[in-house]
Amino acid sequence: MNELDVVGVRVEMPSNQPIVLLREVGGDRYLPIWIGPGEATAIAFAQQGMTPARPLTHDLFKDVLEAVGQELTQVRITDLREGVFYAELVFASGVEVSARPSDAIALALRTGTPIFGSEEVLDDAGIAIPDEQEDEVEKFREFLDQISPEDFGTSNQ
Repeated sequence: MNELDVVGVRVEMPSNQPIVLLREVGGDRYLPIWIGPGEATAIAFAQQGMTPARPLTHDLFKDVLEAVGQELTQVRITDLREGVFYAELVFASGVEVSARPSDAIALALRTGTPIFGSEEVLDDAGIAIPDEQEDEVEKFREFLDQISPEDFGTSNQ
């Protein structure tokens, strides 16, 4: 497993589909994962440190984990089958729970939990971006600094 950082979320054009971009820590691979608008908003909120008026599902899950004394120790992106990514939530108790990567990432950001990707997933879906193309990634980061969760067109109830 390789540790991953969340670069951010954006809306891919022309499909208007949100994507979360992860970066391999200590490596040059990036992992793009298509996600839903609700999860994109949840990830963007967490990255920007925004607190909605009412808790989102991922905030609620974090609060429940704290209330029952469970610690999330790892999020693992474990598989890619037929274009669908799979993830696991790993708890201190040893329990592992299957999850969608978008939900797992949103929860990891709220709990400060490290995210890992399997070597197989990174080999299959990772995109190597050499240092000379790092300025493109920097442009993406600048874009992320300017976008707000409201840009995803979802309401927060």
